[in-house]
Amino acid sequence: MSEPTPKSTNPSAAGSPHTLLGRTVVVQGQLSSGEDLLIEGQFEGNINLDDHCLTVGTEGHVKAEIHARQVVILGSVTGNLAAREKVEIRRTGHVVGDLVAATVAIEEGAYFKGSIDIARDDGADASRDVAVPSALKNGD
Repeated sequence: MSEPTPKSTNPSAAGSPHTLLGRTVVVQGQLSSGEDLLIEGQFEGNINLDDHCLTVGTEGHVKAEIHARQVVILGSVTGNLAAREKVEIRRTGHVVGDLVAATVAIEEGAYFKGSIDIARDDGADASRDVAVPSALKNGD
């Protein structure tokens, strides 16, 4: 009998190929993949999943520079993250490092220490792209 895929920790589309590094797996080095990756064990080094999603599960402990299409953190990450689309830090997530992404979501209860840089595809400076509602401009 095969183990079911933990849908709550793996945001990739159903049926998409993905790799799991289990809770007892400890890896050091450079990791790149042509599919989504779920880390429940320990990893130290560099991760490059430019066109795919990295999920660090609740049991995952990662010390790495991360480059991915999307990053979802439920466990612990130390290192800088660059995501082409989105970085999500869920309530059980613990991140120490700088984030660069088009979208960043941090749930209430999550721990984050670092800086956030919102990357824009058009190459414009992010600080000029921030829209402020008129009510806030007037101090209302």
